[in-house]
Amino acid sequence: MAAVSQAASSRVLEKCGLEQILEALKLLLSPGEGSGSNSLQITKHDILLATLKSNLSALEHKFLKDPHWKILKLLRDEIANEAEWPQDSMDVTWHFTSQTLLLLLCLKETMLRLAADFNPGKPNPKTPETAPALSPDTLSVSQQKTVQSVLQFVVTLGVCPYLAPGVGVPLRFRTEFGAVVQDVVCLSAAPSATRRLYTSCSVLLSVAQHASLGSLVFCRHFGDIAAGLCQLGFCPSKRSPLSPEEEVLSEEERALSKKALRDILDQVYQPLAVRELLILQGGPPQILDLFHFQDKLAARQFQRVATTTFITMSREQPQLAAKYLLQPMLAPLHRCLNTAEILESDMVPGTILVTEEQLGRCIEDIYKVYVVGNEPLSVLVDSLLPVLGVLFSLYCFTKQSVSHLRSLCQEILLWILGRLERKKAIASLKGFAGLDKSVPALHSLCHFRAATQGGIMITIKEAFCDEDEALYQKVSSEQCRVEHLGGLLSHCQECGLAGDFFIFCLKELTHVAVEDETELKMKSFSNKSLLELEQHQTLLVEGQERKLLVLQLVALLCERMSEQIFTNITQVVDFVAATLQRACASLAHQAESTVESQTLSMSMGLVAVMLGGAVQLKSSDFAVLKQLLPLLEKVSSTYPDPVIQELAADLRITISTHGAFSTEAVSVAAQSTLNKKDPEGKREEQQQTSYERYSDVSHGHLEPQQSHVASHEVREPSTTAKQKSESVTTEELQEALLSAYDPQIPTRAAALRTLSRWIEQREAKVLNMQEKLLKIFLENLEHEDTFVYLSAIQGVALLSDVYPEKILPGLLAQYDSSKDRHTPETRMKVGEILMRIVRALGDMVSKYREPLIHTFLRGARDPDSAHRASSLSNLGELCQRLDFMLGSVVHEVTACLIAVVKTDHEVQVRRAAIHVIVLLLRGLSQKATEVLRDVLKDLYHLLKHVVCLEPDDVARLHAQLALEELDGIMRNFLFPPQKLEKKITVLP
Repeated sequence: MAAVSQAASSRVLEKCGLEQILEALKLLLSPGEGSGSNSLQITKHDILLATLKSNLSALEHKFLKDPHWKILKLLRDEIANEAEWPQDSMDVTWHFTSQTLLLLLCLKETMLRLAADFNPGKPNPKTPETAPALSPDTLSVSQQKTVQSVLQFVVTLGVCPYLAPGVGVPLRFRTEFGAVVQDVVCLSAAPSATRRLYTSCSVLLSVAQHASLGSLVFCRHFGDIAAGLCQLGFCPSKRSPLSPEEEVLSEEERALSKKALRDILDQVYQPLAVRELLILQGGPPQILDLFHFQDKLAARQFQRVATTTFITMSREQPQLAAKYLLQPMLAPLHRCLNTAEILESDMVPGTILVTEEQLGRCIEDIYKVYVVGNEPLSVLVDSLLPVLGVLFSLYCFTKQSVSHLRSLCQEILLWILGRLERKKAIASLKGFAGLDKSVPALHSLCHFRAATQGGIMITIKEAFCDEDEALYQKVSSEQCRVEHLGGLLSHCQECGLAGDFFIFCLKELTHVAVEDETELKMKSFSNKSLLELEQHQTLLVEGQERKLLVLQLVALLCERMSEQIFTNITQVVDFVAATLQRACASLAHQAESTVESQTLSMSMGLVAVMLGGAVQLKSSDFAVLKQLLPLLEKVSSTYPDPVIQELAADLRITISTHGAFSTEAVSVAAQSTLNKKDPEGKREEQQQTSYERYSDVSHGHLEPQQSHVASHEVREPSTTAKQKSESVTTEELQEALLSAYDPQIPTRAAALRTLSRWIEQREAKVLNMQEKLLKIFLENLEHEDTFVYLSAIQGVALLSDVYPEKILPGLLAQYDSSKDRHTPETRMKVGEILMRIVRALGDMVSKYREPLIHTFLRGARDPDSAHRASSLSNLGELCQRLDFMLGSVVHEVTACLIAVVKTDHEVQVRRAAIHVIVLLLRGLSQKATEVLRDVLKDLYHLLKHVVCLEPDDVARLHAQLALEELDGIMRNFLFPPQKLEKKITVLP
């Protein structure tokens, strides 16, 4: 009997087709017909239930009345008899789900039978381009859409309603239809919710055993199925132990659910599995937990993943990142801000607001995200800005004791100060120093304490009973903060922040000087209340405290900062302006002092040094210096010292004339200032150091003056320059030009070399004849002798280095011209010239990036194969030198390389194209992951294509070398080498 039944089943499968099963599935999914005129009074729940009942009845009617559906009915009944799960129920939604699951199993069995019976014939060798026969179990696009809709209904009706709270995404929060389904499901009817969930997951996993059906199941519904398996395998049904009769699922079924979960996690695309598991577990908390692995090896591996995820979310979803990532990470610091509200229950002295573990994790996480991630995104910077005051207070506390958090706090503060806008950075420093009370800081009731495990915690401090003790603690705390601020600023000199803050303090010092002394005196308050008198007295005390703090800051910065505190001319001018303003203010209040006079002389001497030749000033620098003119005029007319008056007047004239006129007083002041700074006579070294400091930051092309600072040297060229410009006579130049056309090859080549040497030496008379020289070199470029045309190539390259904007377009046009106008050899020589120009330009080649790349891209399509190969070779070297400046052109370059490798018939051209990729990867090295990040995948596929299909052995070898380069790059990117370092830190 079993054999007869198996044979009948086989015959049923042979006769049943895919189209009939899909038609039955479409019938189940057909929309309802409404409810006539009363449809408006019927709820959506009733409409859904009526539609499900109607579709089930229509399917049964087809099975009973239509003879064409008899075979499908037999197959469905056979599968239903073999199924071990309940199919009938009073709940319409489950009855509909069970019938849909049966039809999906019918579809799977039919597709497996069709694939097993498929026997494609051997391909015809005469027509290899003919496509192979398609397997009969392949679903069309419309059929796939039908199956996707069926799977959507099965998951919505058979999985999601039975997930426990907290497991997966709730159905009512997904769509309006999901909320309706959640309400119409009858959980009181048999079978139980857990049995329904187990049945749906089991059948879907069975259907997914077919490859094409499995991709449809897991592509969109992996998360819901994984959530269901998690609940079935790990979630207990009740707290109290159940008897075997009461158990909904057996232990064997739970074990099968756990095994199925592990299997699908191994089968599906791993990034998809990670994403869905993060969604199931809540997402952001798991990202933060990746920072907190105890195992050091695992921590290194996951830190890069966590930091990259953090940065990516902050870049693409800044609002969500701020809410779910940054706020939880920074919560311990926000808890103790002076803007936060502390509960009365937490105000008891000794209460721990932030534990040692919480604070340590918070600082370490900030360091990993901000400093290690090193992405100054606005959401990151804005989130950290409010807690900088607490971070600085913690930094000050760590400086007074031994703590591993000290270096972390310092690195975080230096990172954020370097990335903030200069105004915000200065405002933050004002808050650190206590000059700006509006900047958020540590709460007055909070303080840091050493914890038992060697860390730091934040607690509520006890109130001081003794006023003298409280005052002492306040003064000592402010003094320590100022000292530690000076130490922090000593690391900010190169970026110019220390200089800007020093100038700010000098301006504040000027405000102290200009304040009217009469305001400090008590006015008549006979008509004022005692409260108003007390408020006025409080303001006076706060004003005096601020002035003392400014004086302390200026004194500390003068002591701590080196002479390299100013990094550009603008800062020097601002410093001088602040000094002059303070001098004018002192004159207005008749408060001149010896110290003030010496400071004024020093600052004016500094201006004299700049004007005297310590640095080569540009017109833009004189525009900055002109802001000193009103102050110098005031000093020259009001200052009592006649020497300072005369110097101020002379400096004003020198600045106004842009150095064209300078008096002896300016030179003497400059000389005197330099002698004071270097009394042992090392003035030239001092000038050189001063010049390098300004020129590196402000304008790197300036040249230092070689002789002493004197006014006539600013106005007149040096003797050496005169001799240099007159070293080539007119007769020598004419003789060289005539020899460039000499029929004797050695004479012609020597003349070309001589002209090239003069161009390299920047001889004025030679450079004035640039057009004639270019014509001579280009004509000699056609010469067949190697010595001649190589000399011509060198000459054109040197001339282009002097006048790239004038000569480069003509060379590009000549290289891009057709072979009718220029021979292929000449065009290749021009290509060599272009590459010499590219090497000589260095970083400036980015200015000519577009015309160069487009010329070589057009050359890659030239009819001449040699020119195509030459263009590709030049393109490779150019892209290698452009580095990060390659920009969006990388897409055009990649498209060109792919087209050449796959379509060009000349093997030399294909080799050149593959060699371009080798040059790019070898030249960029570890930077390839950033420069080529958008096209790296395309280049990898292209190289694999060459290795597999390219007939040329050399081309395949180049591609294999490129793949090895790429493999090394990606290995170093994913698994950076671990450096074994041993740091010895000297504790204070």
